[in-house]
Amino acid sequence: MFDGYDSCSEDTSSSSSSEESEEEVAPLPSNLPIIKNNGQVYTYPDGKSGMATCEMCGMVGVRDAFYSKTKRFCSVSCSRSYSSNSKKASILARLQGKPPTKKAKVLQKQPLVAKLAAYAQYQATLQNQAKTKAVSMDGFSWGNYINSNSFLAAPVTCFKHAPMGTCWGDISENVRVEVPNTDCSLPTKVFWIAGILKLAGYNALLRYEGFENDSGLDFWCNICGSDIHPVGWCAASGKPLVPPRTIQHKYTNWKAFLVKRLTGAKTLPPDFSQKVSESMQYPFKPCMRVEVVDKRHLCRTRVAVVESVIGGRLRLVYEESEDRTDDFWCHMHSPLIHHIGWSRSIGHRFKRSDITKKQDGHFDTPPHLFAKVKEVDQSGEWFKEGMKLEAIDPLNLSTICVATIRKVLADGYLMIGIDGSEAADGSDWFCYHATSPSIFPVGFCEINMIELTPPRGYTKLPFKWFDYLRETGSVAAPVKLFNKDVPNHGFRVGMKLEAVDLMEPRLICVATVTRIIHRLLRIHFDGWEEEYDQWVDCESPDLYPVGWCQLTGYQLQPPASQSSRESQSASSKQKKKAKSQQYKGHKKMTTLQLKEELLDGEDYTFLQGASDQESNGSANFYIKQEP
Repeated sequence: MFDGYDSCSEDTSSSSSSEESEEEVAPLPSNLPIIKNNGQVYTYPDGKSGMATCEMCGMVGVRDAFYSKTKRFCSVSCSRSYSSNSKKASILARLQGKPPTKKAKVLQKQPLVAKLAAYAQYQATLQNQAKTKAVSMDGFSWGNYINSNSFLAAPVTCFKHAPMGTCWGDISENVRVEVPNTDCSLPTKVFWIAGILKLAGYNALLRYEGFENDSGLDFWCNICGSDIHPVGWCAASGKPLVPPRTIQHKYTNWKAFLVKRLTGAKTLPPDFSQKVSESMQYPFKPCMRVEVVDKRHLCRTRVAVVESVIGGRLRLVYEESEDRTDDFWCHMHSPLIHHIGWSRSIGHRFKRSDITKKQDGHFDTPPHLFAKVKEVDQSGEWFKEGMKLEAIDPLNLSTICVATIRKVLADGYLMIGIDGSEAADGSDWFCYHATSPSIFPVGFCEINMIELTPPRGYTKLPFKWFDYLRETGSVAAPVKLFNKDVPNHGFRVGMKLEAVDLMEPRLICVATVTRIIHRLLRIHFDGWEEEYDQWVDCESPDLYPVGWCQLTGYQLQPPASQSSRESQSASSKQKKKAKSQQYKGHKKMTTLQLKEELLDGEDYTFLQGASDQESNGSANFYIKQEP
């Protein structure tokens, strides 16, 4: 695997004008080793005959590569800019009777050394201001957050819908990669080898080879970033491998050092970047039309148009929105979106559009692009209207409520209503598929020690299902009809991730898994009270690995501070029950427990699974006893 490590770089003397050059570079050390194509070590000369500094931008480079006979500028652009700016700045200042600006002062006639120093300082000030502004706008760092609190992030393999979720492979600690060398004063981008110390989703804590136990220059980066490459990439691409300046004198034979360190080591697959690129290609495109839940009336769907696609997440604008502000965010695999004609095919309510024909450029999304649901057999014993069950309230995702099947649709879909809070016209019914992990058999919450929310106004507390079924003359939906599949999802209590705030679906927040019950996760938003928690299925497309927002360019919401919580909690609480939500699921459980109940004349033994920390196995939560 080490073939070519004695040919890992190119002669940097021919690349000083590269587009990747830094704007401001410190003087070069006199004995800077660079691994060359011939395996020898080249040392840059430090005299005036070898190096030059651009009088316009301050870039340091090889004199022979500079522009004009005098070698005063690194490019034609700098030469022209210097001449034009110096004249314009001085003339304009004199005409307006104003003192010259900082830039004009720098460009006025003065000794060359002083001019370069002043202008370099001016540029440095601008850069520092830009960096300070960027930090203030985006001060949250997953790396610092993970390190300072010793947090553990959910692995990328837990998120099959996310980029690289199904092909992450053996990327783990001790894997070596080639990354940009930031501890270097060369005018062009150079690389060095680093090893993964810790993984947090897509992010990795890296340490340059040669630093041994010194953590002084450890840094976090996104493994899927464009600057991360497998070992051997520099050799194949003709890029220079340069040891960090801090340790450049530590070894005299860097080639031998690398051979020893890298022999037998693991690196990224050679096609890793290609796989990343392919996994971030999404079939949904702007102008596609879909049917999506009406966020103001959960019982129906409306036509919406894909406005934008970010990381597989869709911003959908309802077709009748004239100013295009009436929108809804969801993932392309969300169970809330469907192909045009879906509502009619299953008997679901649908708001017909006032628009008589498609707008220019809009077209129906091909049906095969939507998430497939498991086929069910409705010919035998099946759900019936009036049957009772337990379901997640889509308007308050932290609760599981007493619910009733209000209508049985085609293809296994059910309309569910929350007992005690339904509108007379059924406008707040919501649609779940029979295999949804967000509906549960009667008694599920009690078995798993979850607080079941009783019907609003129900006074006989504590709530007892047996009494309630008798009082309402109802029957419980058969246990065997519910989804009992539990994938080996890999989540653990305490893992960090990025999660959609389903009460405000455009937001993705820093979150933690606080409880696991079979396939259901309790998601807590860091910095917020537990009342804002959400129950979410382990395969939900609204959960993402740490670093997903950075990778896709989506805005991440950092943990809420005390001040922001106090200022936003009042309005958030009022909106909590008023805002429609996405499909989600949840469950709760603790220690092993065995319980028998007599429901609807049938004898069931409810078998609770493992503890919260071990509940990702495949144990069933309920087993019907045979006579």
